[in-house]
Order: sequence, then C-alpha cells, then structure tokens
Amino acid sequence: MELSTHTTRRLRLASGEVVAEATTAYRTLGRLNAAGDNAVLVLHGYTTGPAMLDPGANVAEGSWSDLVGPGRPIDTGRWFVVCPNMLGSSYGSTGPGSLDPRSGRPYGADFPRIGMADIVAAQKDLIDALGVRRLAAVAGPSLGGYQALQWAVDHPSFVDRVVAAVTAPYNPPGVVSAAALLEKLAGQPAWNGGHPAPGAMVDWMTALRVDTLIRYGADAEMRHRWPDDAQRAAEILRLATEWAAAFHPGSLVTLARAAESFDLRRRLDAIRAPVLMVLSRSDQVFSPALAREFAPQLDAAQVPWSYVELDSDKGHFASGADAALWAGVLRDFMATPPAAWRSWGPGPRP
Repeated sequence: MELSTHTTRRLRLASGEVVAEATTAYRTLGRLNAAGDNAVLVLHGYTTGPAMLDPGANVAEGSWSDLVGPGRPIDTGRWFVVCPNMLGSSYGSTGPGSLDPRSGRPYGADFPRIGMADIVAAQKDLIDALGVRRLAAVAGPSLGGYQALQWAVDHPSFVDRVVAAVTAPYNPPGVVSAAALLEKLAGQPAWNGGHPAPGAMVDWMTALRVDTLIRYGADAEMRHRWPDDAQRAAEILRLATEWAAAFHPGSLVTLARAAESFDLRRRLDAIRAPVLMVLSRSDQVFSPALAREFAPQLDAAQVPWSYVELDSDKGHFASGADAALWAGVLRDFMATPPAAWRSWGPGPRP
C-alpha cells in the first residue's frame, strides 16, 4: 500500500506550541467531484492506520473493507474517500518516531503533546490542499470515532454526516492510561528515557499487542478461521509481532494522552450533522452501557443522532468484522440527504 503525503508548515497546536513540519500520510479512493463536496473522511483507531481499508488488515478495530469500496455502503464509485494517518502515529505521519528538524534526531519523548483538535487541524489542512470544500461524511471506529466527533464540533458547517463506531463522545475511564503505560515503559531499559533505538522494544511491544488483541476480542473474531486454540494463538502472536515491528512506542504515549484529554460533553450542542453511533454488545472497551450515559447528553444538546447496537461476539472488532450487521443502516445513512434523515435516538430503529 503506497501512501501520499502532505506537509503543513508551522502547525500551531491548541497549546500554542508549533510543529515546524507536520506531515500527514494518507490514501484516497474514488474521485473528487468538480464541486469538491463528495469527500468522505475515514479515520482509524489508536494503533492502526490507512490499512484499515484493506481486506484482512492487521487492525485492532477490524478491517473496514466491507464498508468502504466500490458498491460498499461508503461507495467509492460515488464518494471520494480520504483516509489519513493521524498526527502522532507511526505510519508516515509526523510523530515521536519522526526526525525533529531542529535536532536532526527522532523526536521521541520530545514530541509535543497533542489533542484531538490538533489531529483534526492537520487533517483540515490536508483536505483543503486536496480541494475538498465540504465533507459528505466523517467516519471512524474507536479513536477514529473521537476524531469524527471532534470534526463535527470544530467544523459544524463543513460536515454533513458523522459515523462514530465503537466509541463515545468522551474518553471513558479504563480505555487507556498514559501514566500506567509510561510506568511500564520506564521499567524497560530499552525505553531509554523516551528515546528507544529503532527496533529495541519489539519484544515488549509484541507482548503488549497480544494482550490488547485478546482484550479487544481477537479470539472470538478469529475462531471461525482458526478453530484450533494453538493455531489461533500463533496467529495472534504473528499479527502482534508484525505490528510491533512498525509501531513506535512513543506513539502509544502520544496518542494515549490525546485520547485521555478527549471530552466533548460540554460542546455537543455545536454539532449540526446527523450522527450515527454504533456500539457492540460484546465490546469490553466501549460497552453498550455507555450509551445510557451519553444518550441524555446528546438529547439535551439536541444532536440529531441514531443508535445501532451490534449483536456481535467480536468485541471491539465488531464494526469491521461483523460489518454485515450494520452495513444496511450505513448505506441508508449515506444515501439519504442529511436534512431528510430521520434520527431515532437511543431506541431501536423504527
């Protein structure tokens, strides 16, 4: 998979700090129309990237290949899909593993703290450069859902639809802890004060990934392909090792901090676009119980939103791995003009 890149010069962060060169790696599917208004931004989760659009991709939220593509609910025959790697990540965008132009060495722990608003700001510069004048939709699972909702708040007149899967409008307790992660990292000599040598922490990162994949529901997601327990464990280990070789440990910390600071509950009334919220019955990361918490908040803010709960045993993977359970709703959502969409709130679809 080849990625294109766009570099924002002097990206000013919400903190006031400036990133001299903020590069965003991205891929596109489909074509932008002459009006520049058929673009759909598809956003990835915490530890993944634009590979989320590939069949069988090694992504912890499940591949979205059944949802995005020719003839899919997000139909690339109609929509121009842009899938960027978020600022702070490890797949071509500027992050802790990138060279700091001031020193010529990798940023490591010196990479500035960023939030969802900063990630969105870098994406906005990218899509402006691509000639996009309006987003027909912003969609994503998990941390991608955080970004999609941040877009709806920061650019309400620019976004027509929001699709937020296995996620919430704030970071719930227990989803990720930067402090706990840093404590574990600090106990590893290879961490080197936040400046690990390339490849020095692959074994540690592999073990972390195995634990994460199991917590996210990988065992259930893979059971039909690898019914033998030993074979399934070996496949999980293979996927974890592949990921660990490519993902910088510093990105884990940078993006954990960004996630921890995410909370839109006081700003939900800025949202103008209809929102499709999708959770999974078996998700241990974003439990459907969260819907009972954020439902009254969305209603109080008069957000036009609809809720889908997936009856899936595939946990946090469900939005991609069990795409068929909500592909019809997503197809209708994308095909219906936003003003004509009739939201049904937290209850079952009428």
